Order: sequence, then C-alpha cells, then structure tokens
Amino acid sequence: MDKKEERNWMTCTVVLLADETAKAKWANWSTRTLWTLIMIGGFFACVAAGPAAVILLVVVVQGLVYKEVIYLAAVPSKEKKLPWFRAMNWWFLFSTNYFFYGESLIHYFQHVVFVDAFLLPLATHHRFISFTLYVIGFVFFVANLKKGHYRFQFSQFAWTHMTLLLVVCQSHFIINNIFEGLIWFFLPVSLVVANDIWAYIFGFFWGKTPLIKLSPKKTVEGFVGGWIMTIIFGMLFATLFLRYSYMICPVKDLRATAFSGLTCDPNPVFIPVKHNLKPWMVSLIRHVGVRSTHVMIAPLQWHVIIMACFASGIAPFGGFFASGFKRAFKIKDFGQSIPGHGGITDRMDCQFLMGLFSYMYYQSFIKSSAMTIGFVLQSAAKLKGAEQMELFDHLRQYLIGQGLLDEESCVIMPPKEAWVS
Repeated sequence: MDKKEERNWMTCTVVLLADETAKAKWANWSTRTLWTLIMIGGFFACVAAGPAAVILLVVVVQGLVYKEVIYLAAVPSKEKKLPWFRAMNWWFLFSTNYFFYGESLIHYFQHVVFVDAFLLPLATHHRFISFTLYVIGFVFFVANLKKGHYRFQFSQFAWTHMTLLLVVCQSHFIINNIFEGLIWFFLPVSLVVANDIWAYIFGFFWGKTPLIKLSPKKTVEGFVGGWIMTIIFGMLFATLFLRYSYMICPVKDLRATAFSGLTCDPNPVFIPVKHNLKPWMVSLIRHVGVRSTHVMIAPLQWHVIIMACFASGIAPFGGFFASGFKRAFKIKDFGQSIPGHGGITDRMDCQFLMGLFSYMYYQSFIKSSAMTIGFVLQSAAKLKGAEQMELFDHLRQYLIGQGLLDEESCVIMPPKEAWVS
C-alpha cells in the first residue's frame, strides 16, 4: 500500500459489511470462509498430533507475530547502516524464550529434570543462565550504539521490549495452559474463534450500528450476537470435551497424541454434579416430554460461561488495541499472509489476552493444589549429599514400615570416607 492509498484508506467513508454491494460482500465472505476453514482444520490437526505439536504451533505463531510487530516501526534506510540491528531483535527473543519456556519445563517436568545428570545443573542455574543471555544482548546493544542513530536505536530497544512484554510474556502463559491440560488451551482459543465468526456473521447480515471508532466495521449487532452465540458454543464444547481424557489430563508426556489412550484422575471440575430442579422447572420440562427431577452439570460448564463472557466482552479489546496500532502507523493490516484476514497478528490480537486470562482464572478458581513428585525432587535436589542420604534412609524405613518395600531390596552405600578403610 503506497502513501496515496494509505491516505485514502484513512480518510474514506467506512462501509459496513451489511451495506456493501452483493458482489463485494460475497467475495469477501468466500475468501474469508475458505481460509477460516483451513486454519480451523490445521488447528484441529495440531491438537490431535499432541502437546508437542501444539507447543510448536504457539512458538511459530509467536515468532511470526513478533516479526510483524517488531518491523512495524523499522526504518529500512537506517537499518542498512546498522548491520546487527535485526540480529539483536532476534537475540532478545531467544533469551526471553529461553527463560520463559525453561521455567515452564522445569515446573511441569521436575520429575525428569531433577533426576537427570545433564539437565540438573541447567535447571538449578536456569535463571542465572537466562540473565547472562540477556546481559550479552544488552552489552552488545550498548557497544553498537552509533552516532547519528541514537534516537532510532533507543526507540527500537524500547519497542523490542514492549513487544516482548505483549507477545512473548503472554504466550508463556498459553504454553502453561497446555501443560495443565489441552482443554485449557483448546477451549479459550475456540471461544475467541467462535466469537469472531459469529460476530462476523451477525455483522454481515444485520450490522447497522457502529460499535467503536477504532474498528469502524465492528457493529453492536455483531458484538451482541457474537456474545450470545459464544456462550452457547462454549457450553456445547465443554460438554463434549470433558468426556475425553486426552483433553483434560495434564501433560506428562510430550510424545502423547490423541490416539495414545491417556488416562488420569480427572480434576473435580470435570466431574458432573447432581442439581435438583425446582418444582416449576420439573413441571415446565414435562411439557416437552422430559421427565426428570434433576440435571447433571459439571463445574466446568459454569466456568465456561465466565470464559465465554470474557472472550466476547473483553478479549475483543485486544483487537481494538491492535486497530489503534494500525491507525497510528497508517496501515490497514499487519501483513497479508492470510487472504481475507490480513497478517498473523490480525488473527492473534485477541488470543494473547484470552490466554493470559485463562491462565489466571484457572490458577485462581479451578486448579486443585496438591503435592507433586516433581516438587519433592526439586526440594531434595537442594539438600547436601549427606542430607539426601539421610532423607533416603528415612523414606526407606517408612516404606518398609508400610509394607511397600522389602527390607533387603535396597541398601544404602557407606559414605566415601569409609571406602579408604
């Protein structure tokens, strides 16, 4: 888009979808629908392929969004005189990802990293290693400050860190949602997608009242219709997927797939609870041929109403925020990588905010706290060798006393001082 087109786009009268010509409206519909189905199909394929594929998907999407946003304020003529400009942007992304993804892996796979001789020192000193990586980038940035480019370089430094905060930090919480169970990733993403689709449909056919100036084509009819349909969609999807262990089990093996036959003790939020109906409700449903005095509702089905309301009422403000960005830089879309949708950022602008909310909501109201083997191993790894042996001896005696271990099944090695004699 050249400067003339940009000015025309910024100053032209916005035509709502419902008011466009039939040819233009249905051409937009067909292109957008085709690529929506392609993206949904790819999304389902990744979920079925297992948590490793889903994590890879998040990492790839995060990298593409980072690239689109970070280059939004770039000035090519100045970049040519700063050979390490782009390399530093990607170094800061690498060091930040190393820290956040390392934190997640250490937290959720303590039972692996704290018993592996190679991974143990990396896990123990992870934060210091992460800090060292960041400091290398910081020192390199300062050492490459060039006269005549100070303002540009410092503005890019600030822009990079803002992008890391808004993109990388929030995607870190999305990764944590995956480890808690694929449903905590799948459901929030699906709610945002469903809201976007239904808001588009209602706006396409009935949208007449503009909603917000930042996104001129958003309408009140689309906003309200999308909200109602997202709640209905969320209730149906929650009812369907809480029956599948693959979706609700916390991730313990990154190699698992939808065909691995996973089983686990479900979180109580997935277990239906009996709710007795009021007399007037019993009388009402009898008129439609249903004879029952109670219903079975899982707590998840109540929680999903809150999540659907956030996806419909608050998450769109992530899109409005992105629209403000685009208006500030006089561009229509962040890119053209997805026909009918724009760039990756144009599709993900609401997902980061929704992913962060889902993590906070899950940790605050849903997660069942329990002592884990990984937590115990992490604590034991911090003890001295003699203290670890003492802990092992006490645990051994306890297991023998409980009848879970034969008294001769394991023998404690004598201390190294005794080997000489």
